[in-house]
Amino acid sequence: MKIEQIYTGCLAQGAYYIESEGEALVIDPLREVEPYLQKAEKAGAKIKYVLETHFHADFVSGHVDLAKKTGATIVYGPNANPDFEVHIAVDGEILKIGKVSIKVLHTPGHTMESTCYLLRDEAGKDTALFSGDTLFIGDVGRPDLAQKAAHLTQEQLAETLFDSLRSKIMPLSDEIVVYPAHGAGSACGKNMSKETSDSLGHQKMVNYALRADMSKAEFVKEVTDGLQPPPAYFPLNVAMNKQGYDPIDEVMKRGARPLSPRAFEAAANETDALLLDTRASQSFAKGFIPNSINIGIDGSFAPWVGAMIPDLKQEILLITEPGREEETVMRLARVGYDHCLGHLEGGFEAWKSEGREVDTIESIDVERFAERIALGEAENILDVRKPGEFEAEHLTLAETAPLDFLSDSMLMIDKHKTYHVHCAGGYRSMIFISALRARGFDNLIDVAGGYAAIKKAGQFETTAFVCAGK
Repeated sequence: MKIEQIYTGCLAQGAYYIESEGEALVIDPLREVEPYLQKAEKAGAKIKYVLETHFHADFVSGHVDLAKKTGATIVYGPNANPDFEVHIAVDGEILKIGKVSIKVLHTPGHTMESTCYLLRDEAGKDTALFSGDTLFIGDVGRPDLAQKAAHLTQEQLAETLFDSLRSKIMPLSDEIVVYPAHGAGSACGKNMSKETSDSLGHQKMVNYALRADMSKAEFVKEVTDGLQPPPAYFPLNVAMNKQGYDPIDEVMKRGARPLSPRAFEAAANETDALLLDTRASQSFAKGFIPNSINIGIDGSFAPWVGAMIPDLKQEILLITEPGREEETVMRLARVGYDHCLGHLEGGFEAWKSEGREVDTIESIDVERFAERIALGEAENILDVRKPGEFEAEHLTLAETAPLDFLSDSMLMIDKHKTYHVHCAGGYRSMIFISALRARGFDNLIDVAGGYAAIKKAGQFETTAFVCAGK
């Protein structure tokens, strides 16, 4: 028997490949299915099942493409009703590959179709639990995402989740290894550990949601406390996972089309495409195509794309580092952005070398920032971190203007005043400034290095640190 966790850091997502005696299954695959095909081919195995723990909200699963390419059966738990051919398993059903078996455990609460898969080894011993978004390491799935579809309140879903955990998961052996669908950084929970697996016994000791003496009312209160609004693209990804989508090969072929600077400019003028520049923030600041938005590929790319581009059908023209075009198209497709029209061949340098119009953003280091404050030249300071980060600690002179709530933050900006903008490390501040620059705000200055550099400099007046949750 072989169990392999395939973890994707930018999405904080875990997919799983399980193999026994020439048969295999994949749990919660990502959109790009080639890695799973290669694993099976190398082992001489046939992928028999694609198991889905629920309709994912934070990424587009590769279930449809993987099933088409392998003939595998897509499996969902009870209550699922997708628009394509699947096997809807019943609670307690046993699925077999080779000499091992999988027991289907229906665990509604995060969503009503949420299902865990219990792996039993060749001897029939319970070995591993693939818990989806029902149970994370250090947390449980948030109960507010499926309210509309389930016609239930988040409190009612939380009550359902409490019952699922107590009746289906907590009675299992402490020795079982828990393999969740997500880790720290995912918006599907609020308190996830950076660890990506753990024993169930240890989780019973340390996971707040699995306390043996916890009442249902206490569970509901704790699991719903402090939930932030989910990213706007979540319900759109759910719809794609439920209804199906264009084959990934078509999406890649369309999106990875190279466009000369002339063709790129023509496409920008002839369509309503958004110009998305995925270079590093400081590279972007030194020169970019006017009206382009910067979301760096090496940061939390997919979540911020989802937050900043509300329409999955938005046409996109890409400016990337040379050699990273296909990677960018794929990472957009992972979260449902399938309408890339192509990328700038040769990147920004090709555009610049032809003498075409470029724009820049002023970015200063913390030493210069301190000088401007001392001279009274930095009276308006915007902190674009999350509200919780701002509350924990911030510059006393700064105002909170979260990137998460860009539309509200824009309302506090006067086009006749100059603002210095920072986040934690410089990634989000450049997204914020570029998005506003494209809307006609040209009075924003970036503080390179963000609050981390400000704090390290030790020459700025900040509030006392307050531990999160205190």
